[in-house]
Amino acid sequence: MQSLKFSNWVSLLFLGVSVFLFYRYPFHHSEDMAEEAPKSIYDFTVKDIRGNDVSLSDYNGKVLLIVNVASKCGLTHSNYKELNVLYEKYKSQGFEILAFPCNQFLGQEPGSNEDILEAACTMFKAEFPIFDKVEVNGKNTAPLYKFLKLQKGGLFGDGIKWNFTKFLVDKEGKVVGRYAPTTSPLKIEEDIQNLLGSA
Repeated sequence: MQSLKFSNWVSLLFLGVSVFLFYRYPFHHSEDMAEEAPKSIYDFTVKDIRGNDVSLSDYNGKVLLIVNVASKCGLTHSNYKELNVLYEKYKSQGFEILAFPCNQFLGQEPGSNEDILEAACTMFKAEFPIFDKVEVNGKNTAPLYKFLKLQKGGLFGDGIKWNFTKFLVDKEGKVVGRYAPTTSPLKIEEDIQNLLGSA
């Protein structure tokens, strides 16, 4: 009987200490997490196609269209063509396109960074920045893409469905739009104009 009472007291003491620790320490951890959680895309540093670090804060004050691209996709020619039209038309007004190659969709971006740059700039005449190849889904998802998906989920879940999913970012670095791979870049033009203040 004594042993039963003793074990009850030990259990109660353990429970009390656990409750105390639970309420005492997570509060500070959550504060730390809140401080560390990215608030905009400007909190990210990415690699360009040549492996150099690029802080996205360099694009502060610009309207951005962030796109996962591929060289061998059925959507490649039409998307690059229309992205080029948008870039040429609005780059002088503070518009940038950030292209992130990705090989996760039927292996349609299999080349090295040099191959990708050659295809994008020579074959598709892209003048906008091309970045390092990334993963946009799964356990190795690039931190930027985790943030983009968290900010704007898709119609059937947050995962990127295919090449040429597009995210529109305002001048404050907030994700304001997400467009399906099949959405023509020119169909986004009005939204871009609105953010630029040129509509």
